[in-house]
Amino acid sequence: MSEDGSTSTDFVPAVPGLEHELLKPFEGVFKATVKMWFGPGDPMVQTGIMTNTFQLRGFFLHQDFVGEPYGFLGKGYWGFSQTLKVYEGFWIDTASSAMQTESGNVDESGRIWTMQSKAVHPHTGGTLLRKSIIRLIDDNHYSADSFFTGEGQAEFKEMEIQFVRT
Repeated sequence: MSEDGSTSTDFVPAVPGLEHELLKPFEGVFKATVKMWFGPGDPMVQTGIMTNTFQLRGFFLHQDFVGEPYGFLGKGYWGFSQTLKVYEGFWIDTASSAMQTESGNVDESGRIWTMQSKAVHPHTGGTLLRKSIIRLIDDNHYSADSFFTGEGQAEFKEMEIQFVRT
């Protein structure tokens, strides 16, 4: 027993809150159309399937992406930190060996998340700032746009994904 009279059996697990409820519309299977820009000109376009499931009592949305036709694979988690009072995301994929983390908040409407992170430029080693904007359009559609800002560069759109529930 500790000084305050509590014992190890007094542990009460955390419970998901309203911030976690805002992620519920993302649960399910979605067809994805991905556009990526690697420079000026037309984007590379790929399709795929994103399967989102809640794990760990509803705290974390697990994301599982399978791309077509190139076999691109990605996995991530997205949730709300009740300690830090921010949304946090984690992503890994077969495009690189980097583990990507980001954090941010949802706007007053509860439908638009702005997430930010830092990354290392794969060719120069410099710092890239990344901003992702995730928009919940309705219960069957959402989008994710990613923007990069490099050292001495203006912000540019790197990726756009449209998701449609299957």
